Amino acid sequence: MGWASMIIALAGRRIDAADTKQPKFPLAKLPEVTNALRNFFLQRQASVLVSSAACGADLLAQTEAGNLGLRRRVVIPLSRDAFRQTSVVDRPGYWGPLYDRLMDEVEASGDVIVLQNLSGEEAYSAANSVILENAISLGRALGQAVCALLVWDGVPSGEGDHTEGFKKAAQERRLSIFEIRTG
Repeated sequence: MGWASMIIALAGRRIDAADTKQPKFPLAKLPEVTNALRNFFLQRQASVLVSSAACGADLLAQTEAGNLGLRRRVVIPLSRDAFRQTSVVDRPGYWGPLYDRLMDEVEASGDVIVLQNLSGEEAYSAANSVILENAISLGRALGQAVCALLVWDGVPSGEGDHTEGFKKAAQERRLSIFEIRTG
């Protein structure tokens, strides 16, 4: 039995920094995670992906969604340039051009949300809430189910773990939660 079309709200780990002592998303896992994302989107007949655009889980998912022709919505907690500097190009990998292409494509379709007047941890928590609320709103408008997808190692890293916060917020909203492991 197939799944009905679904809207995916996604959050996950950024790629590990070069000097990471306890890996959460090693660069070597990119092909495996990319394949798992593609399979998840196909199996769930995803129609829309709502996420941020940081290096790692977000950019991999948004790129795969684009390859599959899904509608993409991007929520960033800072200006486009500030987010690029703090959450995209500060880790190993070829993330800058992926981010630039994604943002150009999604801005052209009017599906970028930039949060205003926030900073620090508050900005990232707010982005998680906006991702979930946007997915739920789109689900109502399109008559489609909504789920939360976590792309992470499955290990909460304490206070300030935004992926764990996303999971808790999705649970509070009674969404089905799925996971793709990065570790």
